[in-house]
Amino acid sequence: MQIRKDSLSDLCSEMLFCGGHHHRQFFLSLCWWEQGRDFSDLNWLCLNLCFLTVNCLDQHVQKSPDRVALIWERDEPGSAVHVTYRELLDMTCRLANTLKKYGIQKGDKVAIYMSVSPLSVAAMLACARIGAVHTVVFAGFSAESLAGRIMDSGCKAVITYNQGVRGGRIIELKTTVDKAVKNCPSIKHVFVAQRTENKVQMGDCDVPLEEEMAKAASVCTPESMDSEDMLFMLYTSGSTGKPKGIVHTQAGYLLYAALTHKYVFDYQQGDVFGCVADIGWITGHSYVVYGPLCNGATSVLFESTPVYPDPGRYWEMVQRLKINQFYGAPTAIRLLLKYGNEWVKKYDRSSLKTLGSVGEPINNEAWQWFYHVVGNGRCTLVDTWWQTETGGICIAPRPSEKKAEIVPAMAMRPFFGIVPVLMDENGKVIEGNDVSGALCIAQPWPGMARTIYGDHQRFVDAYFKAYPGYYFTGDSAYRTEKGYYQITGRMDDVINISGHRLGTAEIEDAMADHPEVPETAVIGYPHEIKGEGAFAFIVVKEETAHKDRVKEELKTIVATKIAKYAVPDHILVVKRLPKTRSGKIMRRLLRKVVAEQSSDMGDTTTLDDPSVIMEILDAYQKYKKEKSSS
Repeated sequence: MQIRKDSLSDLCSEMLFCGGHHHRQFFLSLCWWEQGRDFSDLNWLCLNLCFLTVNCLDQHVQKSPDRVALIWERDEPGSAVHVTYRELLDMTCRLANTLKKYGIQKGDKVAIYMSVSPLSVAAMLACARIGAVHTVVFAGFSAESLAGRIMDSGCKAVITYNQGVRGGRIIELKTTVDKAVKNCPSIKHVFVAQRTENKVQMGDCDVPLEEEMAKAASVCTPESMDSEDMLFMLYTSGSTGKPKGIVHTQAGYLLYAALTHKYVFDYQQGDVFGCVADIGWITGHSYVVYGPLCNGATSVLFESTPVYPDPGRYWEMVQRLKINQFYGAPTAIRLLLKYGNEWVKKYDRSSLKTLGSVGEPINNEAWQWFYHVVGNGRCTLVDTWWQTETGGICIAPRPSEKKAEIVPAMAMRPFFGIVPVLMDENGKVIEGNDVSGALCIAQPWPGMARTIYGDHQRFVDAYFKAYPGYYFTGDSAYRTEKGYYQITGRMDDVINISGHRLGTAEIEDAMADHPEVPETAVIGYPHEIKGEGAFAFIVVKEETAHKDRVKEELKTIVATKIAKYAVPDHILVVKRLPKTRSGKIMRRLLRKVVAEQSSDMGDTTTLDDPSVIMEILDAYQKYKKEKSSS
């Protein structure tokens, strides 16, 4: 049975904010209808499919237990591990029973600090099976970042590996966790799995995970959950310094992840779906784990990097695993195109049907290379726009009518139930086409975040206050003459580094800890590979003699407090920052300086001292000359 777009849109619209029984009934009935089933058995469905992990595991084990659920493409080339749905259910249940043995129960929070693997997926599913709330923290974050997320969410346990492996390098995960939990009194247990054979120090609260799982029962009855119970929290950067714990719930999130996975990528049963995102990001949650598994797909887990051991890694993997859909970040595509076409054409990519980009708008050069070289001009390429807060893809070229046009480097069409609008500076809806404005969404949808953990007012202020009655995305967009949507960039102080959203205030807060740096201002600037990079302007104390040393120390501080990818590419020492009379830093002017648009500074009448602009321009030009001559 085929679902018409207008019918499904109406159904998704009906869902809105319905809670409890009605929300669950809608979710289940839509899943039932989508499969072309008879509604007469809906009561049985309500009794048996109200559990998220049943949708992702048990139903597939009942029908096709030996279907491959996960293909773990380990860091070591050519060492893929296949995990069936039966094996994944067994792993999940044993891990769930282990968590219960150590006191984790419904509603408790569990941090997951692991590299991509079947066990990390099982950890997410095990939490969901017993009603615990997982918060996955990217395994590249520092101990301080991990501790901050643990303390904000009140986690009772951490699940980690002894070490991680990525790009041929060992990553000390357990050591980082040990540093983090010293400052986290809520942590009762740290469950430690073995990714390598190297021994790590085990303390009183540490639990050897595989040993305990081997003793645990292989059956775990799933906890009955309400549709609006929390499923997970995922921390994302805001325009203020403190990361925010975005909350997603059970039924609406899973519905939206599954439907977008199926229809945006034209997923068909038997396809091998290759999303190369890390599980520490929302893309990994929705399109490595929950969406594909709910649809009974075979999902690839990519542990390595695009250039290890060489720039052909992705395409060798596509050939060997016969991947049908490939979903990755523009940052990686831009990086790989620099290595030339031979690394792509060396491998057979005939299995590919759909290509996708995620994390940031893709530029035209990267789109053309992705489409013509990687896809041989025959694969559908979907440039997808969405956010941690939206739960799943909101705007993409597909689904659409067969052979409908796809405009390069453009997200284009809203998904079922998504109603985008553009707003002007006065908060009015902009009608018509060939217009630009602030991108908002006019009505709720199943996958949207429900709150920021512990701070609902911040949630309201961040997303609903700027344009009352609408969800404000924080992005600006252009609606073409044909009515398609093109994302044109961020409107707040959030930058997108290699697909990772990062608040400039977060970097500034980290740098402010340096005793010789009283003031900092960080902006984003266009970066050829990463999409955006961080450019820091700093003021140092007058008595500071060794400015280069200070710069290196600042880079270390940012890497330690946040992550290495957050380290500014450029740090420019200036005498003072451009401020209004009320003391607010005018970052807009700093962006103009870096973009070399000093002739178009706009209104500077609110500056306390307009001569500061010339000071900064002189410092920037001097810095540029030094960089070019070095």
